[in-house]
Amino acid sequence: MALPASYSKNKLLKRFSALGPYVRELKCENGYFFFDCLAVCVNAKVAPEKREFWGWWLELEEKGNEFVYKYQIGLFDKHGEWRVMNIKKASDLEHLESTLQAFHKRLNDSFNTLKLTLTPSENTIAFQTPVGA
Repeated sequence: MALPASYSKNKLLKRFSALGPYVRELKCENGYFFFDCLAVCVNAKVAPEKREFWGWWLELEEKGNEFVYKYQIGLFDKHGEWRVMNIKKASDLEHLESTLQAFHKRLNDSFNTLKLTLTPSENTIAFQTPVGA
């Protein structure tokens, strides 16, 4: 069963934009949506265009009548690319997880409102999501 025709890419992008500054419209295509969060600056002393950030990104893909999501964490490098990396500093990881959990709750609430199913990918990273999310 496919999604109803009323759930167009533009309608979903509008809904996702309301979640905060996470959706990257230029990376979204029909049935595929990309979100990210630059949670922690690695070194604020370097020039802004060369700064790197610890953060997370989410790939959300329509699969029939549900959306499958995959979170990853890592480094947003000075070239503007995400690289999967472990975050060793506990306070950085805690802040990153906090932003991810807050976002995931808003995403889940939005999907509930739309009466759509949000399903984790088999290989998404495991974070503690808030109760009821």
